[in-house]
Amino acid sequence: MNINKNYENLEQSYLFSTIAHKVNDFVAKNPDKKVIRLGIGDVTLPLCKAVTDALHKAVDEMGVQSTFRGYGPEQGYDFLREKVQKYYQNRNVELDLDEIFISDGAKSDLGNILDLFDKDNTVLVPDPVYPVYVDTNIMAGRKVIFANANEENNFLPTVDKDINADIIYICSPNNPTGAVYNKAQLVEWIRYALERKAAILFDAAYECFVSDENLPRSIYEIEGAKECAIEFCSLSKTAGFTGTRCGYTIVPRSLGKLNKMWLRRQTTKFNGVPYIVQRGAEAVFSEEGQKEIKENINYYKDNAKIISDTLNRCNIWHVGGKHSPYIWLKCPNNMNSWEFFDYLLNNAQIVGTPGAGFGRNGEGYFRLTSFGSRENTIEAMQRFEKLFN
Repeated sequence: MNINKNYENLEQSYLFSTIAHKVNDFVAKNPDKKVIRLGIGDVTLPLCKAVTDALHKAVDEMGVQSTFRGYGPEQGYDFLREKVQKYYQNRNVELDLDEIFISDGAKSDLGNILDLFDKDNTVLVPDPVYPVYVDTNIMAGRKVIFANANEENNFLPTVDKDINADIIYICSPNNPTGAVYNKAQLVEWIRYALERKAAILFDAAYECFVSDENLPRSIYEIEGAKECAIEFCSLSKTAGFTGTRCGYTIVPRSLGKLNKMWLRRQTTKFNGVPYIVQRGAEAVFSEEGQKEIKENINYYKDNAKIISDTLNRCNIWHVGGKHSPYIWLKCPNNMNSWEFFDYLLNNAQIVGTPGAGFGRNGEGYFRLTSFGSRENTIEAMQRFEKLFN
C-alpha cells in the first residue's frame, strides 16, 4: 500500500486550536471576566420559520407511505433547482436546469470540483485566502501560486498577465477580508481566463450580503463568464444552513465537457442532499422565506456597521463590513496578528481571528465577524473604543 504523499506537503494549521487554547487558558485564570467572541465564521440566528415549517412538513411526508421518498436525483430535485433558476433570473441571469447542481455546501463542491481537472494545472489563489482553496489542491499535487491581496489594492488582486494560471479562485465578497469586486474588475479576470483558456472557480457564498445593486452578486452578470467560470453558492450564510447543509453549484453547458463530467462525478460519488433538507431550502426562495432571511441578513449587516463605525472613530484602517459579514482591519500600533489577538483578549476580553492564519499577506491584520448577538457586538465595540480612542 502506498499513501498519497501530497498530504505531507500540507502545512499544519494551528490557527483555531491555538485560539481555543489561548481563550480557554484565559477563562480558567479569569473566571469572573466575560469573553466576547467575534472570531467565529458561523451564524448564530436560528433558521427562519418558513424553513422550519417546510422541514416539519417534509418529515411528516417521510412517515407516510404515499409521500415517502427514497433515493433522489443526485443533482437535486427539480422543485429546488427551479427555485434557484428563478433566483438567478431575478439578477438577469438565464440558466438551464441541467446547469444547476444541488449540493451539501460550497466547501464540499470547491474541493470535489477538482476531480475534473488534471493535476498538472497551475492554480492561482489570492493571499490571504480561505484555506480550502490551497489545501485541496496540495492534496492533489498541483502547483499553487498566489495573487497578492494587500492594502494597496484594497485586498482585491488584479490581473497580472505575466502569471500563467489554469485554474483561478475568486471569492467575492471575500473570506477573510470582506472585499468585493466590481463589474469592471471581474471583466478583466474573465478576459484573462478566456485568453488563457483557464477556468475561474467563483465562490459566491456571501453574495447575499452585497448591498449595492451595481456590484455583481454572480459572475454570470458579466458577459463571457459562462465560457470560463463555475460558480459555487451556499445557503449557510444566506439562510443559516451551516448545520443543515445545502448549497448549489452552477456548471454552464458552454464550458463543454465540464458540465457532463460534473454530472458523472456527482452521480458516481454523491447520493444527493436529503429530501427533507431540500424542502427546507426550497422555502428559502419563497416570498415569505426571502422576507425572513433578509431580516436575519440585515441583523448581521447592522452588527457589521457597528464594528466598522467603531473602527472609523478609532482611525483604524479596514475593509469589508459593508457588503460582507467580515471586517478586515490593520492591527494598530504596528502589532502583528497574534500580538493583537493577545492584546484584545487580555485587555478587552474580545476574541477575533489573527490574519496570519489566512496566509503570508494576512500578517499584521485581523478579522472580526458580525455573526455575534447585537448585545455582545455593542459591548465588544464599547470595550474596543476605550482601548483605541
